[in-house]
Amino acid sequence: MQIGSLIRTTARRYRDRPALTCDGRTVSFTEFDQATDRVGSALLASGLAPGDRVGVLLPNGLEGLVVYYGLAKSGLVRVPLNHRETPDEWAYKLTDSGARGLVAGDDLVGGTSLDAPDLAVVHGSDWLDRTCWSGPVEICDVPRDVEAPYRFGYTGGTTGRPKGAVLTMRGEHAELAHFLVDLLPDVGPDDVMLHAAPVIHASGAFFLPHYVRGAHNVVMSRFTPSDYLEELQRTRATATFLVPTMIAMTVDDPSVADLSVPALRRLCWGASPIPPSVAERAQQAFGRVLAQTYGQAEAPMAITLLQPDEHDRVGSAGRAYTLVEVRVVDDEDREVPTGEAGEVVTRGQHVMSGYWNRPEATAETLRGGWLHTGDIGRMDDEGFLYLVDRRNDVIISGGSNVYPREVEDVLTGHPAVREAAVVGLPDERWGETVHAVVSLRPGVPAPTQEELLAYAGQRIAGYKKPRSLAVWEDLPKSPAGKILRRSVRDAERPG
Repeated sequence: MQIGSLIRTTARRYRDRPALTCDGRTVSFTEFDQATDRVGSALLASGLAPGDRVGVLLPNGLEGLVVYYGLAKSGLVRVPLNHRETPDEWAYKLTDSGARGLVAGDDLVGGTSLDAPDLAVVHGSDWLDRTCWSGPVEICDVPRDVEAPYRFGYTGGTTGRPKGAVLTMRGEHAELAHFLVDLLPDVGPDDVMLHAAPVIHASGAFFLPHYVRGAHNVVMSRFTPSDYLEELQRTRATATFLVPTMIAMTVDDPSVADLSVPALRRLCWGASPIPPSVAERAQQAFGRVLAQTYGQAEAPMAITLLQPDEHDRVGSAGRAYTLVEVRVVDDEDREVPTGEAGEVVTRGQHVMSGYWNRPEATAETLRGGWLHTGDIGRMDDEGFLYLVDRRNDVIISGGSNVYPREVEDVLTGHPAVREAAVVGLPDERWGETVHAVVSLRPGVPAPTQEELLAYAGQRIAGYKKPRSLAVWEDLPKSPAGKILRRSVRDAERPG
């Protein structure tokens, strides 16, 4: 089935029920279906052709989701852009993808001129307002091969320029199935999904599973911890998604003490590791509703899943989704014994078809038919995966491997530490030494650097202990909320 057809058939089933709400405005399933038809038809009428790539740069709200599924109906390929990125980063993705179209909010791009040579059609906020909600409705239904590009998912750029992971409609079907089989098996018309994180990233993956089951998607146009906690209670949300940074901010908010969310069944999280201390405080505040989903741009959202009743397995990313295979292998792609560390590899229908215009990188990453994630992990005898770190972030000090995440988890166990990033700095004797950068929680007495180093030294092996430490107000993050160790490393390295 085409994704556009799925939007249409679902609307015929649920008609006037509330489908989507943002900033006090609600649209029904019928209205959403009609809006996506209008947008899809208008994009084709503006000179774009099925298969063309179209950038989308819109704030959290109704219109962004309308454009996403208008593109699906018209056979156009979505290239998501994030409002937290710079104009140079937008231009890079538009150029790299060969995008011919762009739909962008005027408040985001303003008078910015984007250097993207293939860009021929640009639509702004006025066009979108006119197109979405009024005028005749002409059914837009352009079928596409399920193996053709459906959307792009750009990598985080933590190891260089972002690469465009090409995701197919078959992959979209698979991701939907993974969620409905394992993560959200009981979702139905009485459910409410609260989107507090950007729908351009992981939160957007929760829209379609809720939509097709007749549930109500509620989108926050901006996130603050206090507003989120209020909205969670007001909407009686049954599901929501946050990245760990947002969870940490929320459990630090004073109003969390009065939180009452009896309807909440899933607080899903992912995109980066969560400090064990934050996970514990979140369970105290929200109940045993945390569910981790581990994925990446090349295998969106669904490699392994840690269910709410499994969160006592501190540090585990859970077990493979039902329709996904996961292994841990050595440098020769041989599966390692249980408990040993190696690279995490996976395969499933949702895995990308390849990187756009990067055949060598595609061949290397998908060798042997398995997606090589670049993550280091180990598997226990029950199939639970424990992620150790990113392969490129491992510190080799005196010939011993130091996994930054392990040290970061120790540091964030200190009551004053909000976040931590651990990197290797050059050292003539040891090759690299372990260096930590932390940010501190507001309202908590600040420890000295010496106290933090001593705290870590009492809880971790000597060769893993940070030799130096710096305190920053905030740590740099990607648009998806991941701490950018590379930026920390570049800033802290001498010279």
